[in-house]
Amino acid sequence: MNNSNVENIFLSDLKLTQNVLKTKSSKLLNEYLLKKNSINEKEKITNEIQEIRNLKSNFLSQYIYNIYQKVTEDFSKYLRVEELILQVELQFPYLLPEKELIEFDKSKIQKDKIGFEFDYGIFFNSILSNEKCGNHLIHSMLLPKKQSIELLKKFRNEDKIDLGTALITRKNGVSTVWFNNPRFLHAEDETTIKNVETAIDLALLDEKTKIGILRGSKIKEGKYAGKHTSCTGINLTHLYNGKITYLWYLIRDLGFINKIYRGLALENTSISEIDGKTIEKPWIGAVESFAIGGGCQYLLVTDYIVAEKGSYLTLPARKEGIIPGVANMRLPRFVGDRIARQAIQYERKIECDSEVGKLICDEIVDSKEFEKSLSLVAERLTNSGVVSISSNRKSFRVIQEPINQFREYMAVYAREQAECHFSEALISNLEKFWNAQSRKE
Repeated sequence: MNNSNVENIFLSDLKLTQNVLKTKSSKLLNEYLLKKNSINEKEKITNEIQEIRNLKSNFLSQYIYNIYQKVTEDFSKYLRVEELILQVELQFPYLLPEKELIEFDKSKIQKDKIGFEFDYGIFFNSILSNEKCGNHLIHSMLLPKKQSIELLKKFRNEDKIDLGTALITRKNGVSTVWFNNPRFLHAEDETTIKNVETAIDLALLDEKTKIGILRGSKIKEGKYAGKHTSCTGINLTHLYNGKITYLWYLIRDLGFINKIYRGLALENTSISEIDGKTIEKPWIGAVESFAIGGGCQYLLVTDYIVAEKGSYLTLPARKEGIIPGVANMRLPRFVGDRIARQAIQYERKIECDSEVGKLICDEIVDSKEFEKSLSLVAERLTNSGVVSISSNRKSFRVIQEPINQFREYMAVYAREQAECHFSEALISNLEKFWNAQSRKE
């Protein structure tokens, strides 16, 4: 069958699918938005929503290449997750949830959401399941953000940038990216990840920076007042109150965490470990007091970890009711399958100074020696240049987590995290283990 016939079949099926989706979406809009009835009766619309999802899933599994090729202009445009959504909405109406439905859900707390964003999970599962489309999307998310490029000159001149919920400072060729959400013990939410990604971009783009450090800024009040602490993972209060979007998960793990691990991509240059090139630098993970959830996940993409004596690591995914990023794939490389399952599914707490903790953390130091130890590690890692470090990073990566393995993991993650994010179990867990219904935002 020639390309013209294939295109005609695609356009014909597209038109039929869009007509059906338009009718069904209009019904949803009329019944549940304009009339505003049944908001507390989700079960009445479950079947209708599932029919729509099945139709979209079947169509996308067959034609995702055609769609992605079109919106990226034959793979010549690099669109981030959020930009891709906008282009598909514009060029292929009804294949994604209508904006009115998304906005309708956005105003609700998590347990009252219908879950229209779930369709994004189907969409990105389809993209990431396709090798060419998925790798192109990963490439797009590894490119430096426009904001980062705009701020680079300022950072070069001033050696620091305050982004609000993230800071970056540079001294003696060492750039420290500071998590800065002290009110929530540096928890991650919609206010943090874009700023952290900008800071990571700046460290990687800046020619004077030889190495990066990930660290939490000082806490201003409460139990940890005056102390540095590491990140506490996803902001569970915001999650319970519906302030974390589904796309947040994808932007986070395809974005700055993957940039720490793989470096920054260049346009029209492969990101493959075998024949590609990225701008990458070594990273030190600093653990002070604890590294919980996402804070622990960061450590798994760093090159060296310095932990404060008495600190600990946890991945409380079971209590949260979600998948802990890419930890399911990365943690077993450090501690083996059994302990990884215990940590993720059974809440095993890992003391940094324990036998297991030392499989993750490279140095355990007294708090009084922490600053000195970070400086010494940075010096040792870079005193023979960073070229060999980058080459060794790639050599580890091609065996441990080549790009296609990461892509396939993220394809599963895209769909399964959508299931978790909108599940009743998530709400139950947050109320049972976090007392989220009683906490203030």
